Amino acid sequence: MSARTLETLAAAVLLGSAAASCQLFRASPRDEAARVPALAYPRAARVEQADTYHGEVVRDPYRWLEDPDSPETRAWIEAENRLARSFLDAVSARGRIAARLEALWDYERFGVPRVEGGRLFFTKQDGLQDQAVLYVLDSPGGEPRVLLDPNGLSPDGTVALSGHEPSPGGALLAYGLAGAGSDWQEWRVRDVATGRDLEDRLLWIKFSGAAWTRDAKGFFYARYDEPKGPRLLRDVNYHQKLYYHRLGTSQSEDELVYQRPDEKEWAFDATVTDDGRYLVIAVRKGTDPRRRIYWKDLAAGGPVTPLIDSFEAAYELVGNDGPVLWLLTDLKAPRGRLVALDTRTAPSSLKDVIPEGADALLEVSVVGDVFIAQHLRDARSVVRLHRLDGSLLRELPLPGLGTATGFHGKRTDAETYYSFAGFTAPAAVHRLDVRTGESGVFRAPELRFRPEDYATEQVFVASKDGTRLPMFITRRVDAPAGPRPALLHGYGGFNIPITPGFSVMALAWMEMGGLYAVANLRGGGEYGEEWHQAGSKLRKQNVFDDFIAAAEWLVARGRTTPPLLAIHGRSNGGLLVGACMNQRPDLFGAALPAVGVLDMLRFHKFTIGWAWTSDYGSPEDPAEYVALRAYSPLHNLREGVAYPATLITTADHDDRVVPGHSFKFAAALQAAQGGPAPVLIRIDTRAGHGAGKPTSKQIDEAADQLAFLVKVLGVEVGG
Repeated sequence: MSARTLETLAAAVLLGSAAASCQLFRASPRDEAARVPALAYPRAARVEQADTYHGEVVRDPYRWLEDPDSPETRAWIEAENRLARSFLDAVSARGRIAARLEALWDYERFGVPRVEGGRLFFTKQDGLQDQAVLYVLDSPGGEPRVLLDPNGLSPDGTVALSGHEPSPGGALLAYGLAGAGSDWQEWRVRDVATGRDLEDRLLWIKFSGAAWTRDAKGFFYARYDEPKGPRLLRDVNYHQKLYYHRLGTSQSEDELVYQRPDEKEWAFDATVTDDGRYLVIAVRKGTDPRRRIYWKDLAAGGPVTPLIDSFEAAYELVGNDGPVLWLLTDLKAPRGRLVALDTRTAPSSLKDVIPEGADALLEVSVVGDVFIAQHLRDARSVVRLHRLDGSLLRELPLPGLGTATGFHGKRTDAETYYSFAGFTAPAAVHRLDVRTGESGVFRAPELRFRPEDYATEQVFVASKDGTRLPMFITRRVDAPAGPRPALLHGYGGFNIPITPGFSVMALAWMEMGGLYAVANLRGGGEYGEEWHQAGSKLRKQNVFDDFIAAAEWLVARGRTTPPLLAIHGRSNGGLLVGACMNQRPDLFGAALPAVGVLDMLRFHKFTIGWAWTSDYGSPEDPAEYVALRAYSPLHNLREGVAYPATLITTADHDDRVVPGHSFKFAAALQAAQGGPAPVLIRIDTRAGHGAGKPTSKQIDEAADQLAFLVKVLGVEVGG
């Protein structure tokens, strides 16, 4: 047993046994904030910068913080990080919290396997490894072997496997690598038998996978032109192009398959049908779920031609039966339906296969000539198996309230794999025989806690306008009754459903006696496209009303109190936290906005931010500007207001939500704060928006967030 393991176990004992851990929280009144020392914030110069939007002059005094590499910004970053470290390191419980997080994080995590040519490809993380390792199982009953271990590709563990796709037959693997959390990827090709890479190197790829041709001689992918100048992590990304790469040739020789110079915002997702006959291209515009569907007959040759040539609805390819394509769509079905499209008579030939039902239909796959339909019922998974004519075979029994994902495969496969996770248990991978419906565990982690010590309930909350929204509440079963320290999480955007999932940080919080709540807000995908649209653009305020209603429900039912209530969200969820702490600073004791979109007047000017106008609207549109200006976290801070204690987190290599959002918000909030609660910003280095973040960095960030809550909410952690 290593010294590190011994230290971790010893620290876990210090933090408390499972039976006694609910005794660790002792909540104090909100005047705990008086015991937080007054902070001297780093100086942030205010400049005379103003912009005019539709006749309104808006000042932007911290514009200079948008440049993360200027000497002035670097000096400010270093000063802010010193301040945050001095505060967080002074929290006496931080070391014990970090040790317990490390112990809880130390469990095996498995990805959902893919089957190709009799080989099984899956990822596995042993526990505290910074990055997941890709394994291959060459034959049933054999031993998995390491195919690709990214942990040795950089000294600090910040190079991550960002995607991988086995070739038909499983002899080759196309895979992508991303460094320091960037969205930019480099793709390579590996010989599966030898583990050696071929000479192929593909650069400037972002938001793309690899679609192999049936002969395994090459694959389709999408990329941008090589960026020029020093603003690699900030400049906008337009004009994605679709290419075909033939193995053994240089990227400069790749065939340009499709581009639209007249449509700079269009991007392309390519799929080759299982029979190898057709290339199907889903054309998207930003983050809008609506798609056009183009295609190319690879056998007959010829140009790319449209099948569905308008952005009227969402479409996703499920599979094909010769010239008939199966598509998942929300056309005239906001909760989703599966249709058949005959390419010989498209687009007038859409026919229902699985009609719209009461539950949202999120994904469909076809494996072993069976449709596997993944639904959401009140934000929890329901999986049904259908015959090819759409008739129901059976509903798949699931282990409980949670989220099922996976179900990849081909029409010729007899089995598929899926994972299932909940708030109280990490993902376990299951094998499903699609013909018999029998399911069994393929891989499951050994845990360092007892899931039965925790319970999840689902409640329903009435929002400001009466809309009914679900909320999950998870806690220790033996936690004392009465108000508890609570952490409320939300997202509410981009048609993304927030479903039950396992979080080590949330588990550590609950293990210490805290309550963890997840609110399902409009703007997400929990109930289909109407639910999404109800929280978008001019109706974005509904999302904040929903989150505030969830917080008020927790207080009104005696589950917590405002001084003990913290809110948390990442990315669009960071926007959620920023807007809600502005609108109701009295309702929260602490706020944790992470990598948030916080400047709603300039978000579209960096990297891929323009793509979010489909959800947020554009500041260039007069009506949408008014809505954005009304809730933009940066622009609605009021000097002298007592804001809740706030720990902002971001990363210097975030090229999705550039760190300038968080920098400007932190400087403005520190200047505006009229109460005693601290405002800190924690700026990670060699990290990005979150994907591929090393385990060690995740543990450090979670330890800082929990230590911050322990301090500012007046919670003592016993020994």
